[in-house]
Amino acid sequence: MSIALKNIRNFCIIAHIDHGKSTLADRLLEITQTVLKRDMMAQVLDDMDIERERGITIKSHAIQMEYMYKGEKYYLNLIDTPGHVDFSYEVSRAIAACEGALLLVDASQGIQAQTISNLYLALNNNLEIIPVLNKCDMEAAKPDEVSDQMVDIIGCKREDILKASGKTGMGMDEVLAAIIEKIPAPKGDSKQPLQALIFDSMFNSFRGIVAYFRIFNGELKKGDKIKFLATGNEYNADEIGILKMKQSPRDIVETGNVGYIISGIKKASEVKVGDTITLVSNPAERIQGFEDVKPMVFAGIYPVSTDDFAELREAMEKLQLNDASLTWEPESSAALGFGFRCGFLGLLHMEIIQERLDREFNMNVITTVPNVSYRVFDTKGEMKVMNNPSEMPDPTRMQKVEEPIILANIITKAEFVGSIMNLCMDKRGIFKNQVYLTTDRVELTFELPLGEVIFDFYDKLKSISKGYASFDYHAFDFRESDLVKLDILVNGDQVDALSALIHRARAHEFGRKICEKLKELIPKQQFQIAIQAAIGAKIVARETISAMRKDVTAKCYGGDISRKRKLLEKQKEGKKKMKQIGNVEIPQSAFVAVLKLD
Repeated sequence: MSIALKNIRNFCIIAHIDHGKSTLADRLLEITQTVLKRDMMAQVLDDMDIERERGITIKSHAIQMEYMYKGEKYYLNLIDTPGHVDFSYEVSRAIAACEGALLLVDASQGIQAQTISNLYLALNNNLEIIPVLNKCDMEAAKPDEVSDQMVDIIGCKREDILKASGKTGMGMDEVLAAIIEKIPAPKGDSKQPLQALIFDSMFNSFRGIVAYFRIFNGELKKGDKIKFLATGNEYNADEIGILKMKQSPRDIVETGNVGYIISGIKKASEVKVGDTITLVSNPAERIQGFEDVKPMVFAGIYPVSTDDFAELREAMEKLQLNDASLTWEPESSAALGFGFRCGFLGLLHMEIIQERLDREFNMNVITTVPNVSYRVFDTKGEMKVMNNPSEMPDPTRMQKVEEPIILANIITKAEFVGSIMNLCMDKRGIFKNQVYLTTDRVELTFELPLGEVIFDFYDKLKSISKGYASFDYHAFDFRESDLVKLDILVNGDQVDALSALIHRARAHEFGRKICEKLKELIPKQQFQIAIQAAIGAKIVARETISAMRKDVTAKCYGGDISRKRKLLEKQKEGKKKMKQIGNVEIPQSAFVAVLKLD
């Protein structure tokens, strides 16, 4: 069965987190009868437990719907996207495979920071934007006020904004009609050599790697000998098909369509998202304009037991298939043994990866203090990128250190402006701009050091603004800064997993907090334990865990005092010897506690 190009529509839904993307997608699938009533459940496209529990989309999904409109059958490919700032890479991949986007705005909350940044991503890719006002059935909805915001920001006409409700199904027919009428059909030529963009991949434990693609030119037949242009590897197309609720095999996938391919690939590194698939017999050019992921936050992940290193490596490889934005390389630590240095898009991303390792692979892991990439210039003027505090060279050989700066956009209610400004100033932020979007909503722009944001900035912002402020950022620049390496010593031994690069002005306070926290968490030993924070050779904070003491004089009753003194001296000698050879086990909770210091 051949599908005409004019009857295909490829679109995605972009919105801020929690504006109802997944619910709207549920209704579209129900109305087009892609999912039967009995199989219907909330967030039907979110297949991870974590996604359901937290109510967020982590992984983008693709699904094809069929819809009769004015007597013709249309094939609508929906590529669902996440909304959280940490997963904007997933959004950019989905957008690259589409011609149009539904811009979804919550009628009760209005436009948020992530809505704007995803909108710009879509506009840069020349997507047709259909504005949709969601949750219009809610009592708190302010459709007129939010419509004004949409007209200001998108530049659309008021009558173009569709009013809908993903929950009740109101306005869904108008949304489907707008997708067919306004979003252009894909362009492409089936006679040209095959050119297909891989926009996602997943791991199937029986079939190996399943790659999802969108065909821009040519067509793909079952059994074709194909080539991945980025890696240069060649495979056979063992099974191809389109994406319904489950994979639906086909003998041919035509130009403009979205589908999947299984070719028995077992290694994660062989499938690169953004790569181009072409035929070996008639190769095409690579599709341009797809950028590699840039990790923002780095942390070490180590197995609790060093015997599990090989299993952890396997788990990381499988996770990378499912999440192309995760980067990792092996490293070793004196305190924790062998592990991996991982790059994440943000703190939520790091938390999700940790949770997935635990749930999907039963891996118990220790995560070190997260940090960012710094640029170090030595006295010869040569630049080196430093992802780990242990890589910091000797200060005498160092000319300067530059830290990454982000441009942060915060949209909030006017009443919280003062406290949010204080928070940003505390984090060494530089105020750039303030724009009133409406009488009550303000957009603040700050330059902030990324290292200050990765710890607890987002949590604090949410609590200050009672959950109303939205935050979005992008990498902006590198700037020279007075950074020092803070080492933590336990019983005189440096714990490299707790080392951190920090601004000199905050080093004393941070060191003191870590020492106090470790004092609570490290169990007492038979000998005294000193916990110290040091910058180079200078100790800036210290806490002491007193020894557990056995009463050695209990058996002495009466007699000369020198007998007791002799026993106490003997005990003192023993403790001194024990301190030299005793080692202190640092519990896993200590590494986690450092992340939540305040």
